[in-house]
Amino acid sequence: MTRSQLAAVARRRPLAVVLAALAVLALAAVVLVRGGLGQAKADDAAPRYLPPSAHVFVINLENEGFDTTWGANSAAPYLSQTLRAQGVLLNSYYGIGHNSLDNYIAEISGQGPNSQTQGDCQVYSPFVQTGTVAPGQAVGSGCVYPTGVQTVADQLTAAGKIWKGYMEDMGTPCRHPQLGAVDDTQKAKVGDQYAARHNPFVYFASITGSPACAANDVDLSAMSGDLASVATTPSVSFITPNLCHDGHDSPCVNGEPGGLVSADAWLKQWVPVITGSPAFQQDGILVITFDEADVASGDASACCGEGPGPNAPLPGLTGLGGGRVGALVLSPFTAGGTWSTTSYNHYSLLASIEDLYGLPHLGYANTPGLNRFGLDVYNKGL
Repeated sequence: MTRSQLAAVARRRPLAVVLAALAVLALAAVVLVRGGLGQAKADDAAPRYLPPSAHVFVINLENEGFDTTWGANSAAPYLSQTLRAQGVLLNSYYGIGHNSLDNYIAEISGQGPNSQTQGDCQVYSPFVQTGTVAPGQAVGSGCVYPTGVQTVADQLTAAGKIWKGYMEDMGTPCRHPQLGAVDDTQKAKVGDQYAARHNPFVYFASITGSPACAANDVDLSAMSGDLASVATTPSVSFITPNLCHDGHDSPCVNGEPGGLVSADAWLKQWVPVITGSPAFQQDGILVITFDEADVASGDASACCGEGPGPNAPLPGLTGLGGGRVGALVLSPFTAGGTWSTTSYNHYSLLASIEDLYGLPHLGYANTPGLNRFGLDVYNKGL
């Protein structure tokens, strides 16, 4: 049939043509809904929905299972009730392993656990790399990854964005043990409750070997000044309270109760500093989560195929995981008092941050099928 004959048929059957077009659109809508309400996957070409966010804040607390933190008897009412009413609760958000350090490393690099990071790196040893396997996993064991292992901090710097780590009680910027030395921050001291293992940036030579470490990995006391204006607020901020205020210790060396009680009091002081800042109110996203569920809490389960490592392929379908901890997302783009049942983990958080800035997915953040934040999280609409 010639082009002119096809045109004639189209003119004689305009309704059929319109109906066919509508059918195509309807099919596309079904595909989108079946994809999980905008739920982007790691193997997608592009996320289906992203808010125009330019400022992300992540607060990591310590060692509590979902029911302990978010249940009716929570010792953290400010977090579990007041803040909960203002954001979306991710009630199927999981850690990726035990103990602390492997979870923090996962959040900024997508690297899976190894025997040393699982043990919280009692000795600040170099990572001895023997190879690389997909997806972007450094094969070997040790603590301080070589310069070829990249982090979201490296990505942001290359993209012309500013990142910062705000570490309570760190004092000296980029503070860490000497390479090969015993880590003397494993236990809190009166007046110094900083833990290097809760500061993932100092476990990457690409950062510690750069002036950016001293400039960007700083004490928590610098945050208020940085947040005073949009121009001085980092694109991405990782915030770590000290060993008392993150809930790790209970009781604390300074006499505070610790646990969720002290974590809640810390949040009540610092979250308003973030949410009241010009950058957050303009386009911010705040994620509050925990590194892992304490084994003693009864929830050390896996959810999304997390494995103990090293280098599990999905990562690992039968691994230990880090337990269900939950995460709360506060933002002008989230509706208060809502929730999502989509399964997420720390690799999902990394991938979701990378999505916001158009960055490639690092390590296990590039796992096919890994959930990333979509319309279930950014649920307030434009």
